[in-house]
Amino acid sequence: MLKLVERILGTLSILSFTGVIIVVTVQILSRFLPFSYVWTEELTRYLFLFAISFGTPLALMRNEYINVDLLINKMKGSVRKFYDIGIYIVILILTLVIANEGYKFMLLGHNQQAATLPIQMSVVHASIFFMGLFISIFSVIKIVKLIQNKEPYVDGSEEE
Repeated sequence: MLKLVERILGTLSILSFTGVIIVVTVQILSRFLPFSYVWTEELTRYLFLFAISFGTPLALMRNEYINVDLLINKMKGSVRKFYDIGIYIVILILTLVIANEGYKFMLLGHNQQAATLPIQMSVVHASIFFMGLFISIFSVIKIVKLIQNKEPYVDGSEEE
């Protein structure tokens, strides 16, 4: 089930980023044509937002976040494990707040429409809710894996 969710998020992230590339290319080409597209800037912004919202939970699951490892790499076994659990608990708390506020924000956009596109703003605002939701779920999974000693270190070596 987790692998399926990761594949779906990965595919959606790739599609969103591909959409950004295509729309920006259309925007650039329209500068040399006798007509221009007003909607390209807005759609680029929304697609980029979705690419980030779909890709961020994957970065958490794959340990691809940037971290300062000067002190972390000097930590031994259980200290490192508790440190990592603490970090994921903080991420969980923050993303639960983001998901909650994202849900409220999504409801605010229910009666609003995008400026140049026939899209309800609640669809765009949903990206914040889903990002917070998936990061929260993946944080819980990371915490459980750390407790069960199934989570590898950030550098890829297995925990002792």
